[in-house]
Amino acid sequence: MSDVIRLLPDSVANQIAAGEVIQRPASVVKELVENAVDAGATEINIYIKDAGRTLIQVIDNGRGMSETDARLAFERHATSKIRGAEDLFSLTTMGFRGEALPSICAISQVELKTQREEDEIGTRLLINGSKVELQEKCVCSKGSNFMVKNIFYNVPARRKFLKSDAVEQSNIMREFERLALVNHNIRMSIDTGGKVYDLRPGTFKQRIGDIWKNNLNLQLLPLDIDTSMIKITGFISRPEFARRRNALQYLFVNGRHMKHPAFHKAIVSAYDELIASDMQPCYFVRFDVDPNSIDVNIHPTKSEIKFEDEKQIWSLLKASVKGTLGKFSAIPQIDFTSDPMPFSPAKEGDFVKAPALNVDSSYNPFKNPYEVSKVKSEGSNGRNISHAYRPTKIDTSWERLYDSFVNKTQDDTQSMEKEFCDSQNVVVEQDSVEQKELIEEKECLSPLSIQYADKYIVAASKEGLMVIDQYRAHVKILYEKYMSKAMSGLSSSQRLMFPECIELDSTQQLLMEEIEDDMQRLGFILEYEGENKWNVCGLPPLLEKMNPKDIIFQILESLLEQDDDVNTSIMQRVALVMARSSAIRGGQTLNAVEMEHIIAELFMLKDPMYSPTGKSIIKIIGEDKIRTLFQ
Repeated sequence: MSDVIRLLPDSVANQIAAGEVIQRPASVVKELVENAVDAGATEINIYIKDAGRTLIQVIDNGRGMSETDARLAFERHATSKIRGAEDLFSLTTMGFRGEALPSICAISQVELKTQREEDEIGTRLLINGSKVELQEKCVCSKGSNFMVKNIFYNVPARRKFLKSDAVEQSNIMREFERLALVNHNIRMSIDTGGKVYDLRPGTFKQRIGDIWKNNLNLQLLPLDIDTSMIKITGFISRPEFARRRNALQYLFVNGRHMKHPAFHKAIVSAYDELIASDMQPCYFVRFDVDPNSIDVNIHPTKSEIKFEDEKQIWSLLKASVKGTLGKFSAIPQIDFTSDPMPFSPAKEGDFVKAPALNVDSSYNPFKNPYEVSKVKSEGSNGRNISHAYRPTKIDTSWERLYDSFVNKTQDDTQSMEKEFCDSQNVVVEQDSVEQKELIEEKECLSPLSIQYADKYIVAASKEGLMVIDQYRAHVKILYEKYMSKAMSGLSSSQRLMFPECIELDSTQQLLMEEIEDDMQRLGFILEYEGENKWNVCGLPPLLEKMNPKDIIFQILESLLEQDDDVNTSIMQRVALVMARSSAIRGGQTLNAVEMEHIIAELFMLKDPMYSPTGKSIIKIIGEDKIRTLFQ
C-alpha cells in the first residue's frame, strides 16, 4: 500500500490560508492599507468598484519596493517586519505574519506597480491565482499601487456567499473608518464609485468630527490618564448623548483596532445609574502600552489581543472613565459646601389660623347613583325621597320629576325581577342531574395549555408533552405574515402624525439606498431629505408602537453583521428584524386565549418546528422520557 500523506501545492495552501485572513473585500482593504502605513505613507487613496468584487485599488506614497522585494513579498511567510521569534513580543508594525499578500493573490488577480525614491524606474508585477505571469520595469510614482481584481474568481463557493453590494460596501466603509481613526495623521480618501470621502490629516478629535459630522465632537469628553503601566487617551460621550442603537464604540491599542469585551464592560459599567439599561455610550479609547506586555499573535485578523495586566487595566479604565464623568460635571452631585436656606422661627403667639371650610358630609362621589337608598328629605312637604345624592336646595320641579322616575323604575325593576326568577325556575327544573355534573366538571378543567417561567408554552400532544418557545414562535408567525404581504404587494402602512428624522453615517447611507425599495414594500414610508437625512413618515401597522429610529438602526445593524444566520435576500432579513422587534418577549405573561392563539397560528404554517434562522421552536418530551423520571 502506497503512502497517503503528501505536501499540498503552494497555491492550495495559500487558498486555505486566505479563508482565515481574507474573509471579504473589506479584509483586502485592511491588509493593503496597513502595509501602506508600515511603509511610512503620508497619503493613501482607495478606489472601489462593484463593492470590491471587480476592483480594489490602494495607492500610497510610502517607501516602495525594489524589484527583488516586490517579487518576494508574495511568497508565504516573507516579511520585512520581524527577523526572529523574539520580535513577536515587541511588535511596532501592523503586519508581521507574511500571509496577507500571498492570501490575496491566491484568490484574485493582482497587479502591482512600485518604486523606491532612490530608483529611477519602477517595477510592474502581474499575478493570477498565485502564478506570476509577468514582471517588468515600468514608469510609476514613488510608493506602491496595488490593484486587486475579481476577488474569489477561482473560489466560486466563497464568491457565492458574499452578500449584496450594499452590505459589502458598508463593511468596506466600516473598515475604512477604523483605519482612518487610528491613522488620523495620514491623509486618507476612498472612492466607492460615486461618492468620495477625503479626510485631512489632523488630531484624533478632528478625525472623529470629519467622519461623523453631526456635531459629534461637541458631545465628547476627553479621557487622559498616564501611568507607568499604561497610557489611556481618547474621548467618551456625555451620559445625555447615550444611544439606544448605533452607538459608536472603538478601542485601539498601539495604533491597532481591537475587540475586547472586558474593556467594553469596564467603560459601560462606569455609566451605571447615569443612563438607562438599554442605552449605550459612545467611546473612542486608545491604549499605549509596552509591546512586550501584549500578545497580538492570536488570530490571523489580529483583532483579538491579550494583555499581561488585564485586571489592573480594567480597574484603571473604569476609574478613569468615572473620573472624567465627575470632572466635567456629567454626574449629578449634591453640593454640601453651599449655605443652607435661611430659616426664621415663628414668634411666640404668632400662629397661622386654619381656614374655615364648608364641607357637605353627606356627599359621597363613589356611591352608585343607581343604588336606591332611602334618605329623609327635609323639604317643605316632608316626604321621603329615594336618591343617592340630593343637592343642598331641593327644587320642587326636580323633586316631582325625580319621584316619577324612581316610581317608574321601581315598578319596571320589580316586573323584570319576577320574569327573571320565573325563567330561572323553568331552567332549573329542565336541567337533569347529569347536565349539572357535566357543567361542574367543565368548570374544574384546567386550560389546554399553560405558561412556564413566562417564556414557554406547555401543552399536551399525542407524541407527549409539547414545550414551545413563545418568543421564537411569535417571531416565526410575524415573519411569515410580513413576507406573505410583501410578496403579494398587500403591505399596509400606518402614517405617523409627526415624521421622525434620522441621520445616518456614510456606511448606513449606502445600505439605506440599497434596501429602500424592499422597506417600502414591507410598509415603511421613507423620504430622503439629503445629506444622509431620512424622514420616516409611516410604519407597518404592527410596528406603530415601536420607536422608528430603533427599528431602522436594528435593520441596518443586522445587515452589517458578518455572522448573520439568514443567508438570504435583504427583504427576508428586514422582515426578520421587524418580526423580532414586534414579537412578544420572554418574561411576558400570557393568558389562555393568547397562548391558544399562538399555538393555532403556529401550526397553520408550513414549517412550525423551526424559526427563520433554523433554531428549534418546539421540543417534545415523550412519554418514555417522563416515565424514566419517576423510576
